[in-house]
Amino acid sequence: MKLGIVGLPNVGKTTLFNALTHARAAATTYAYTSAESNRGVVAVPDERLDRLHEALETPRKVNATIDVVDIAGLAEGASRGEGLGNRFLADIRGVDAVGHVIRTFANADVAHVREKPDPRADVDLVETELVLSDLDLVERRRDKTVKAARSGDKAMQRELETVDRLIAALREGTLARAVERTAEEAPLLRELALVSDRPVLFVLNTDDEQAADDALTAHADFVAWALARGDQVVAVPARLEAELADLEPDEAGAFRAELALESGALDVFVRAAYDVLGYITFFTGDHRSSESRAWQLPRGWTAKQAAGRIHSDLEQGFIRAEVVRIEDLIELGSFAAAREHAKARTEGKEYVVQDGDVMEIRHNR
Repeated sequence: MKLGIVGLPNVGKTTLFNALTHARAAATTYAYTSAESNRGVVAVPDERLDRLHEALETPRKVNATIDVVDIAGLAEGASRGEGLGNRFLADIRGVDAVGHVIRTFANADVAHVREKPDPRADVDLVETELVLSDLDLVERRRDKTVKAARSGDKAMQRELETVDRLIAALREGTLARAVERTAEEAPLLRELALVSDRPVLFVLNTDDEQAADDALTAHADFVAWALARGDQVVAVPARLEAELADLEPDEAGAFRAELALESGALDVFVRAAYDVLGYITFFTGDHRSSESRAWQLPRGWTAKQAAGRIHSDLEQGFIRAEVVRIEDLIELGSFAAAREHAKARTEGKEYVVQDGDVMEIRHNR
């Protein structure tokens, strides 16, 4: 699963990417000079895994991860190929959710596409280009669908109705994700892979000295607007976090303490991104086993599908899953102790995995 970091040029996308991945990708101060997308992997922080690793006395712990793509800056007219539009749109179609970075910091040395930061205007510009790009794609799909529908193909006639309704909504500036769909229509929307159909996390890139709560309060109108349409908003001082990411952990901690800086802004971002992607976390591990591990899993998936996340053989040979809540396993220290205290239960292949389940898969392969 991939999270795409997007936004207008010079809002701090690459700086945020560097803070998250320690990649040291080149960040420029002029618009449209970063043509290549950067890619990295980010560990999802989870203090439950830390405590499980300690309680089970495992040699190592492995966090769940998110693939992150820093996508080249979008220009007005990108849907027509302006700026780096073609590259932007090609890259964003490959992600599952969008982290939309919005500039709120002030820096005269960093060019901006408008005279001063304006979060709502920036969002409107970006989303207009995404909708126009989707409209072009859907209209081209309609040209093909019309021919098949005229031949009497009932399935294509139903598709044409869906496509026409989607075109009407996009022409009004409506995001594809806001268009209601039936269960029958959902596969077509997935196939179209419209860029405005992606879930969104807004990231306010703040001044170094501005606390996250202060930034959210300063832009309360924008936050309220985003929350009202179902989006999340976090605030991150990306430049400061990128500089701290280059330091050793102890040195970075001492620097934060010296300047009385709040910690956890990046952790808040990653956890919010994880939620926007629609993941829960399940765990594996037992007393003195080789590792304690957190696994990402789409919300609503079953125990058998979770087994496949670990290894395809486990899914194919799935018999049952033994499940313990992570809080119980941390307290008791092993699956054996959990069984003795009636905290372990057996679940079949249709069991819907819950966030915080620790699982042992029984299989015949």
